Parts: sequence; C-alpha cells; structure tokens
Amino acid sequence: MLIRRERPSDTPAIRAVTAAAFEKVEHSAPPVEADGAPGEATLVGWLRDDPGWVPELSLVAEAGPGAEVVGHVIATRGHLADLPALGLGPLSVDPAHQGRGIGSALMHTLLGAADAMGEPVVVLLGDPALYSRFGFVPAAGLGIEAPDPAWGDYFQARTLSAWRAEYSGRFRYAASFDRL
Repeated sequence: MLIRRERPSDTPAIRAVTAAAFEKVEHSAPPVEADGAPGEATLVGWLRDDPGWVPELSLVAEAGPGAEVVGHVIATRGHLADLPALGLGPLSVDPAHQGRGIGSALMHTLLGAADAMGEPVVVLLGDPALYSRFGFVPAAGLGIEAPDPAWGDYFQARTLSAWRAEYSGRFRYAASFDRL
C-alpha cells in the first residue's frame, strides 16, 4: 500500500471510493446530485473549490504503487473562534478493501502531515470508540464547541504539537460543509 497526495487524475476514483464507502452508512449525508451518490462524495468535490482546501492534506491510498485508489482522507481549513484549525473528513475506504488497515494508515499519515505543517488541532465528527485510538477526545473537554451542540461526544479533537490553550471556542468547518 502507498499513501500519497491526491492528483487531479484521482478525482473520479476518489468520488467512486467515497460513494461506495458511504453508500450504506446509516448517517450518511443525503444525495445532492442526480447520480444518487451519498452527499459525502459530492462534498469532496466541493471542498476542492473551497477557500479551506489544503491540497497537502488530501491523501489517497493505493493498493500498490501505480495501483487503484482504494482509500481517501481529507482535512480542510476551518476556524476555532478566529484561529486556524483543521476539520477532518470524509475518510473513505472502498468496502472491498476495508479491514486491512487502510483507514488507519490514512489517518496516521494525515495526522503526521498536519503536525509537520504546524497545525494545532484536528477535529472530526465520528464514533468515539473508533477515533479514540488515534488520540481523539471529546472536543468539549478541550474547550472546543461543536457547530451543532447535539453532536455531544461524537465531535472530537486531536491536539498536535502546536496546540495552545487559547485554541478554544466554537469550531467552524470549511464553508462547503454548510451546503450539505
């Protein structure tokens, strides 16, 4: 397996992997385009055109060098009060390749890259039982408020080396998330 930055030629494969990964997810965003793909597949395309796009943090997993794209993860620029922060998601692995550590490899690579870039924190909305193994904790415990208070402990944060206590307040995802 190889983890690398997304290339323009990867766009169709990323859409297909994201659509397949979220096709049967109970809490998937509703389709927003005529092809019936879950909203997460369209969101990734919108994020590429968003001012919050961070190309270094749109990563794909290939089954091997030059092989098919089997996973994708993205983090985009959001804001924590008036300070920069990252929102992670979606994270997608083709269902035929799940259970092989691809999602974990994508997550570790993204967190390492974000830390190396000097980012202070990454937030996400997801199952605490799944994401705690990557160091995510309920964001509220760090003084980070979810865009929707109903998210509770499912809104999580992972601090990085540049974290400072003044990073607190309400988090705002990249504007494209508001379109879902």
